Amino acid sequence: MRSLILIHGRSQQGKLHDDLKGQWLDALHKGLRAADLDVEVPRDHVRFPFYGDTLDQLTHGTMAADDVVVQGTEPDAAEKLVVAAMAADLAATLDLSGDEVRASADDPAVAEMGPQNWPWVLAVIRAAEQKLDGAGPRVLELAVKDVNAYLTRPGVQTKIEQGVLQAFAEEDECVVLAHSLGTVVAHNVLARRSGHEPWSVPSLITVGSPLGVRPIVEALAPVKWPVGVDTWFNAYDRRDVVALHPLDAEHFPVTPEVENYGEVDNETSNRHGISGYLSDPEVARRIHDALTAP
Repeated sequence: MRSLILIHGRSQQGKLHDDLKGQWLDALHKGLRAADLDVEVPRDHVRFPFYGDTLDQLTHGTMAADDVVVQGTEPDAAEKLVVAAMAADLAATLDLSGDEVRASADDPAVAEMGPQNWPWVLAVIRAAEQKLDGAGPRVLELAVKDVNAYLTRPGVQTKIEQGVLQAFAEEDECVVLAHSLGTVVAHNVLARRSGHEPWSVPSLITVGSPLGVRPIVEALAPVKWPVGVDTWFNAYDRRDVVALHPLDAEHFPVTPEVENYGEVDNETSNRHGISGYLSDPEVARRIHDALTAP
């Protein structure tokens, strides 16, 4: 069996590495049972690089004391651009009407101006929450904060990748399984380094990925299929506001095309949680197949 590298998403600070690893594996084993696969992935075959506390310190805490983000305040200009682009995607994808957006605005009179207007952005996110039945109104904004920090703040990307790279070993093949912000990290690491490193990653699996959002694609440009990766499987719940688009030719133009699976019924409250992805039988089966491939 190949080794499995888990690359987590945002908001993991203050948690215990072993507990998180156990939660991922418990959800995966639930999915394997749902797929009628009587098998377990041994813990010693799983590597779980943990950067949750590092990311929190770099973006919100003592390591970035001059740039503290206070929950409830408006994002900075760069974050606003990304959130606004995602909000525009949301409005189009969900076919939100002007009336729906205005009804969710603090002041309906200013909800007409489009993505350059922050009250309109907030109104779209609130309208999407109602339409998606349970997607938290701050999930989109909070996810973008950390993605934006990883992509744009000096030192954040380097620090995170230093930890993630320690999970790769020269002597074996591995499968990379990434969630949320972790999919951006995984793509960036593999696209830039897989052709120049001795390690082998024949399979990449991404879940709940924001990689198809235009500002993220532009920040990573040129996006490309990582050298040495034979298969890339991407799963998402259509109600997950972070995973707005499949990684298809329109939204994530790479060759060959990523295989997308949009039938996940993510049972977590915001439709984005990792347990809701790994307990999906098709996702679990694909992970199993990647791990046991000859």
